[in-house]
Amino acid sequence: MRRSKLEMYIDILRVLAQKGPLKLTHIMYKANVNCSVLKQYLNFLIKQELVEEQTVGKKRIVYAITDRGRTVLRYFRELRAVLPIVEEARARMPPSLY
Repeated sequence: MRRSKLEMYIDILRVLAQKGPLKLTHIMYKANVNCSVLKQYLNFLIKQELVEEQTVGKKRIVYAITDRGRTVLRYFRELRAVLPIVEEARARMPPSLY
């Protein structure tokens, strides 16, 4: 089953939160995203100030989650914990009500 964009964004944030600043290829393997797609998603996350690009040494670029990114990740986890309750309530509701 394919992941949605949101799920892929969250996977990238999760990897960066767990493993610390990482190079592009390490994120690619740990989040299971191909390189071209990962670059697009990282650019989006950087624009949203959820991830930052850091230079280590002279040339090496790594990506790290920001405090705002950690907050978004925490909210997503809380939301996911509540969703089964919402889905359970919807399952008991007649289809005409939602």
